[in-house]
Amino acid sequence: MSKDSKINIDELRWVIQIRETLDEDLEDDDGEFVVSIFNVPKPLMASNPESYTPQQVAIGPYHYWRQELYEMERYKLSAAKRFQKQLQSLKLQHIVDQLIRLELRIRSCYHKYLNFNAETLAWMMAVDASFLLEFLQVYDTIQDGTKQGDYSSRKLDHNAILKDMVMLENQIPLFVLRKMLNFKFSSLKLADEMLLSMFIGLFKELSPFKVIEEDYPETTNSECTQFWFKPQVSSTEAIMFEPGRTTIGGGKSLSNKYLTQLHSEGFEACAHLLDFLYGMTVPKLEEQSDLVESSKDQNKDNEDNEKSIVNHVKQFLCKLWRLLSKLATSLTRLINKILQCRGMKVIIWLPWTIISNLPGFGMIKQPIEYLCFSREKEATKPENGNLTSDNVINNNKSPLMEEITIPSVTELSKSGVCFVATNGDISTIRFDVKTGTLHLPTIGLDMNTEVFMRNLVAYEASKSSGPLVFTRYTELMNGIIDSEDDARILREKGVILNHLKSDEEVANLWNGMSKSIKLTRVPFLDKVIEDVNMHYNGRVSIKVWKFMKLYVFASWQFLAFLAAVFLLFLMSLQVFCSFYRCSTRNRVRVAR
Repeated sequence: MSKDSKINIDELRWVIQIRETLDEDLEDDDGEFVVSIFNVPKPLMASNPESYTPQQVAIGPYHYWRQELYEMERYKLSAAKRFQKQLQSLKLQHIVDQLIRLELRIRSCYHKYLNFNAETLAWMMAVDASFLLEFLQVYDTIQDGTKQGDYSSRKLDHNAILKDMVMLENQIPLFVLRKMLNFKFSSLKLADEMLLSMFIGLFKELSPFKVIEEDYPETTNSECTQFWFKPQVSSTEAIMFEPGRTTIGGGKSLSNKYLTQLHSEGFEACAHLLDFLYGMTVPKLEEQSDLVESSKDQNKDNEDNEKSIVNHVKQFLCKLWRLLSKLATSLTRLINKILQCRGMKVIIWLPWTIISNLPGFGMIKQPIEYLCFSREKEATKPENGNLTSDNVINNNKSPLMEEITIPSVTELSKSGVCFVATNGDISTIRFDVKTGTLHLPTIGLDMNTEVFMRNLVAYEASKSSGPLVFTRYTELMNGIIDSEDDARILREKGVILNHLKSDEEVANLWNGMSKSIKLTRVPFLDKVIEDVNMHYNGRVSIKVWKFMKLYVFASWQFLAFLAAVFLLFLMSLQVFCSFYRCSTRNRVRVAR
């Protein structure tokens, strides 16, 4: 078949598909569908393709026809056979027929056009969902800390597939998994409970942040126990397939607002597996604002009580302050008028103008003006209304690269900054200005962490038009970790739990994640960066070092001036000695 005829057939199929889509009534048609499974942005893909491209197994249509992934197809088919046996009277064909009715909804989840017919896409979803559900059974047991089967012997294979499971381009819609489980259990609620249990176990295994747990009532469901039995498969086929435990929510539960939302509202708001992991990992900015507002309300109540007690004292102090303010304003205006006089300006600037024009002093004019007159220039900036408005406008714009600049861990340690590890997520990051303490969440780094974090960054950049919270966190860590010594200090402080080979690998991991799609403001993280920079730049030793670095070591004019002065000193010393015959007198003294 020629290439032209193949193109014509594809076009004809496309036209037929469009007609059928417009004519048919779809089930569960809630109106507009939102794209949730994207292609990785090209700048991120170019930086590290292996972190975004499946290496072992393809889940979903994006990488389905890659020949190097065909080896896993037999394991996926085996998982589909076992899933069909658990359906008892039903066949997998029945589920496929149901998925064909959801064709438009499935296609709308993918950003890329899927050049498959409806039946091919439905079978692809059914087989991949069977494989994924059987794989996730392992993590239903991890919540209890118990594992069954030969898991440790296949650790490398498991980790390789685990990395593929969390990749952005390797996702399938979550409603497909729910549809599959709904045929196994009597209600969708039981299916959601089992699915949530497995997802939580996977999150505990993958999350680089320390998971906060609290007591949660243990519930057991006999129907879930009936279906999740250990399949009788050979050791060759059972690479990583282990049945889950029979308990849902067993013993411990995560303390997370996103998880509470899923418990109350169900999985309708969750798009796919990576979306669940993102929601559990990244705090919402609304949560931050709620905390701020609650603390403000509490402080407001306390202030009201204090105001009622000392109201008369405050009134007296206000009157006194008004009087002193008027006097200070009058004195300030008088002094400004005196300083603005031409005669006073001549008196102040004339001596410096004469000295700076002397031979040799032009080289050191700029450093001295930096030390002596920089404060005066900075003090006049707020008086300029245009500058103030520009600053307000810039605060609403996206930050520049210079604003992400932050000293390294080693530099901050030398300047007196302490590092304290916190239990929690990114929302626990803060900087205590009084004590000079930077609080960072404990993060564990292993062989799966880089792929997990990179795909969270890619998903955040693709789905969100708002602030990129997790991306900003990686930029912060990339800014403070520049070398092996920086990683070592954070490891010793308990901020980094290093399960990699060395501290150098930790530094390379963070430095390799510098690529970003766009720069946005995240209020609480930007406040931390600003406070750290102000604390670091405000120290006298840092100011002296910056002055020496800017105007001494980096200024060839100043170095040339010092060399000229030293040369003149040597020439003067030579002339002095030749005039007074120092060498002859020294010889006479030695002879005596």
